[in-house]
Amino acid sequence: MNMAASTGTQSSAPHVADSHDLIRVHGARENNLKDVSVELPKRRLTVFTGVSGSGKSSLVFATIAAESQRMINETYSAFLQGFMPNLARPDVDVLEGLTTAIIVDQERMGANSRSTVGTATDANALLRILFSRLGKPHIGSPQAFSFNVASISGKGAVTIEGSHGKTVERRSFSITGGMCPNCEGTGRVTDFDLTAMYDDSKSLNEGPFTVPGYSADGWYGRIYSGCGFFDPDKPIREFTERELHDLLYKEPTKIKVDGINLTYEGLIPKLQKSMLSKDREAMQPHIRAFVDRAVTFTACPECDGTRLSEAARSSKIKGISIADACAMQISDLAKWVGGLDEPSVAPLLGTLRHTLDSFVEIGLGYLSLDRPSGTLSGGEAQRTKMIRHLGSSLTDVTYVFDEPTIGLHPHDIQRMNNLLLRLRDKGNTVLVVEHKPETIAIADHVVDLGPGAGTGGGTVCFEGTVEGLRAGDTITGRHLDDRATLKETVRKPTGALEIRGATANNLQNVDVDIPLGVLTVVTGVAGSGKSSLVHGSIPAGAGVVSIDQGAIKGSRRSNPATYTGLLDPIRKAFAKANGVKPALFSSNSEGACPTCNGAGVIYTELGVMATVATPCEECEGKRFQASVLEYRLGGRDISEVLAMSVTEAEEFFGAGEARTPAAHKILDRLADVGLGYITLGQPLTTLSGGERQRLKLATHMSEKGGTYILDEPTTGLHLADVEQLLGLLDRLVDSGKSVIVIEHHQAVMAHADWIIDLGPGAGHDGGRVVFEGTPADLVAARSTLTGEHLAEYVGS
Repeated sequence: MNMAASTGTQSSAPHVADSHDLIRVHGARENNLKDVSVELPKRRLTVFTGVSGSGKSSLVFATIAAESQRMINETYSAFLQGFMPNLARPDVDVLEGLTTAIIVDQERMGANSRSTVGTATDANALLRILFSRLGKPHIGSPQAFSFNVASISGKGAVTIEGSHGKTVERRSFSITGGMCPNCEGTGRVTDFDLTAMYDDSKSLNEGPFTVPGYSADGWYGRIYSGCGFFDPDKPIREFTERELHDLLYKEPTKIKVDGINLTYEGLIPKLQKSMLSKDREAMQPHIRAFVDRAVTFTACPECDGTRLSEAARSSKIKGISIADACAMQISDLAKWVGGLDEPSVAPLLGTLRHTLDSFVEIGLGYLSLDRPSGTLSGGEAQRTKMIRHLGSSLTDVTYVFDEPTIGLHPHDIQRMNNLLLRLRDKGNTVLVVEHKPETIAIADHVVDLGPGAGTGGGTVCFEGTVEGLRAGDTITGRHLDDRATLKETVRKPTGALEIRGATANNLQNVDVDIPLGVLTVVTGVAGSGKSSLVHGSIPAGAGVVSIDQGAIKGSRRSNPATYTGLLDPIRKAFAKANGVKPALFSSNSEGACPTCNGAGVIYTELGVMATVATPCEECEGKRFQASVLEYRLGGRDISEVLAMSVTEAEEFFGAGEARTPAAHKILDRLADVGLGYITLGQPLTTLSGGERQRLKLATHMSEKGGTYILDEPTTGLHLADVEQLLGLLDRLVDSGKSVIVIEHHQAVMAHADWIIDLGPGAGHDGGRVVFEGTPADLVAARSTLTGEHLAEYVGS
């Protein structure tokens, strides 16, 4: 009896395995974190808030998610780990209770000219199998429908060694691919403007090329002038037809220049491989400017831009070819696939339907599978990555999201919230870095980091429920219920930018006048045609400075001083004050510490283990030679100047011996966009997404142009920083500029002088102007989805 009772008692007690219901972080010090310790509940939705640069990504991505991924990688053999990225253990004392982390970040999808929405999500792979099984006429295996596989064939003799000696056999092979032979599967052909590539009045020795990196004394210039195929002192316009052909088109040929073995190749194939194989979005700004000037892209006349061979386009299912299917809006393609009933491929159809339905469910039904993945916005790329997780049977997984509401209209945010809750309700831990109050409101647990940014952040200001955050005295708590008010008076336009008959992407012959001299906000649901109207339809030469969401290109050697051009006037000021040359004050040039080559750290490769970075003993991490650090300006050496924050440097270069107006002007702009706390020498790789966008904004503010176009400038901005951004936009307009903003944030809409609302839906359901007028008129009319949400926001 007693034994039975005791057994019953034992079974009612919780099992020890059920006690691990927390992720414990103790003593995290990644980037700017200051010994942060938190306990996060598993199988709940935790939102991390705080101003941009407060340490949210350092805690969530660089600590929790990074350690989870590192530990999973360690379960593979050393051989396999040799092919995987080396991950160092985060700087943290204790990490307990981790589960497998799936990271869904905002990194743009591979900006490869061959990558499309279909290839990035497996939808194309499934379609190729479908057409290889059901397509009439049958043309071959799935690779016969792939625009990345070329058709090749060959034959010859092969020698086979066996126990009875050698035998020679004739062999032939052929591979049927789907690549269009004319454009090689890129869907477009290029035409080069030779006058924009070189000055034909100059000889090779005089440096005729206007291609970036092709100067006469550079590597490429030396190859062309020393190859021996032409007289290097003869102007290009005097070249014979043969010489000009060799200069532009010659196939790769082995040559010797100055005793070094090299490969010579004609200018045009070399440019096609080095520059045009990249997506335009991935190019550095000066290379993109050259390509825009010298190269024209037109749809391939043979495949009409579909990238596919004639054979691949001839095979059809119910009158639809694979090219037609990929060009359809995904919501329409989902209906077409839903109407196919073929028992022999039932599992394939089921998976394809689920993938396409997930696109529609997540709000991306307006895309098409042939859309280049490099053209997706950060928000679209993030949601595309979410698709493969929507129907997953995995549970007890940690999903990590980086601002999943970016690029979403208030109408779409509710749908995203439902998806996050669905992932949680399946038994997963969901960690979200977010600024939008609508998503913070659904959290089970909130961690607020701050109180400031950079060195002023890195501590936990609040941990608990949303109600507790509202009642707490943190920046996020105070601003959580912020509501902008409509302007009492709006500015009068000084002119108009006329757009007539715009048909880019899904625009339906749109005519609109964008007022100049005021703050204009272009809004509408995701996929309604905002970017197509503003980026794709504004006439060239309208004096427009466009600041998009493209990622900043920069290595760990790049920093705010090099990116903004601030280092040039600083180096010149140091050189002038000390009577030496400016190159000494560059850690990438003559002044670099010889031991670490100006990196400040020594990297030690350890094979499959993580690369170890140790501070350089010679320069103590200062990156410069000791002799360079003896030169001073205003009592400071160059390493001390690069360690200053923007605010300190603004004061330092503003007056006294170190007064440098050119540097002060750039520092003013950095402070203007709210980056006063970042240090001049901080590597770009350590900046958060919001900081990078504002750094880009500060750089472009110096460009000469009467009209600024900003693409969702509130991306990565805390509620408290939006106010500062509005002040900056006002100052730009008051200084005589016209500002056009693509934006979903209601505070920016309420602050606008004029609103252009596109819709009513996404894809082919959008592309029309559904409202033009002042924010007050939009609220009063409530005739569009934007009007309803804005009216609710301002409390009308």
